[in-house]
Formats: sequence, structure tokens, C-alpha cells
Amino acid sequence: MAKKGKKYTEAAKLIDSEKLYESAEAVELVKKSATAKFDETVEVAIRLGVDPKKQDQAVRGVTVLPHGTGNTKTVLVFAKGEKAKEAEAAGADFVGDQDMINKIQQGWFGFDVCVATPDMMSEVGKLGRLLGGKGLMPNPKAGTVTFDVEKAVKEIKAGKIEFRLNKQGQVHAPIGKASFGAEQLSENLDSLMNSLLRARPASAKGTYLKHVSISSTMGPGVKVNTQAYK
Repeated sequence: MAKKGKKYTEAAKLIDSEKLYESAEAVELVKKSATAKFDETVEVAIRLGVDPKKQDQAVRGVTVLPHGTGNTKTVLVFAKGEKAKEAEAAGADFVGDQDMINKIQQGWFGFDVCVATPDMMSEVGKLGRLLGGKGLMPNPKAGTVTFDVEKAVKEIKAGKIEFRLNKQGQVHAPIGKASFGAEQLSENLDSLMNSLLRARPASAKGTYLKHVSISSTMGPGVKVNTQAYK
């Protein structure tokens, strides 16, 4: 195991590793323990009481963080005609159809999120191996396959994030930057947790939220009391 740095060790002294903190206090501790020279991302790690091997227990969804993530996402929209103009007016960074498909086939990935109108998916689907491997494939469940491209682009720019269960039965998601106010981070956390609860599979039995912790990029994790999210 890699040796922890002095700043990490000092920050860890602020936190009782056995205690479950109320979310507001946990956020304050994460802010205090973010001592890097850059503006660290604050991330939540959640272990769920579901079986990731069972399809009917897959957890996936989206939420719009009220205060954004602190990062501006670069958005590519696959659309034609009026929908292409709508995407450009909404603030999409790149808009196109076959021209953009060709660029990606040649190795271009200068974007963070992909949106497509449904009529484009037969062509975009040909990029399945390229986009899917990077988690960039447009998906109706994530709201990224839609004719309402204006709404999709504006929500992504405003702080919409997608969350999904990984093979270890965990969900990881950003809720902002260490420079955010404690109240902003708390409200972003609440938004994510409430969306996660709404995404609970009907087949999931027992305790759904097994373990929740938040941390900054370089800081130690702080365990969160999940009782407030029942």
C-alpha cells in the first residue's frame, strides 16, 4: 500500500474513521481536509445492497445538481436540420451528423457527453464499440437520446450527471468542488441521494444504502449517516 503524504495524514486526524457523520458535518470535514494546491473535486462513493450480476437489480439514473459540478462539460450533439440549429442555439459545443461520425471513427474524442436525436441512432449505433467503451454512447435512460435537444444540452451544461452501478456494487459520482460552499455541496449531495433512492430496483431486498462516504480528490473519506435518506 502506498505511503500517505503528510497533508493526508494531518487531514485524517480531523476525522473519526469509525463515526457516521450527518451530511452537513461530513461536508464541512471534507472541505477542511482538501488541502491540495488545486480545486479538488468532491466525490461520493456509495455501496448499495443490490446484486450487480442481476439485470433486474441494475441501478442507473440521472440528476441535475442544483449547483453544478464545477466543471463545464463539452457536449456533442448528433442531429440534422432544425434540430441541429436548436442544439447550437442551446450551447452545444459540437453539432453534426455523418461528419462527426467520421471524425470519431478517425480517433477524435474532444467531448465529454454525447446527445443524439432518435433518427440519428441507426448511424450513431455504428460507433457502439468506440463510444460504448468510453461510456459515451447516447442512451434514452440517461436522457441523451431525445428530440428535445435544447433541454438535454442545457441540463448537461447546468450540472446534469449520470450515475450507474459498477461491477463491485458501488456508485461513484461528483457533487462539486472543494471551493463550493458547504450548503451548496450539501444540496448537491441531497439531490444525488434522492435520485438514487428513486432508482431503487423493485427486486432489491433489505438495506439499500449500505455505505456512503464523501471525499475530496486528495483527501480521506468521511462516512455519512444514511438514516436521513431513508
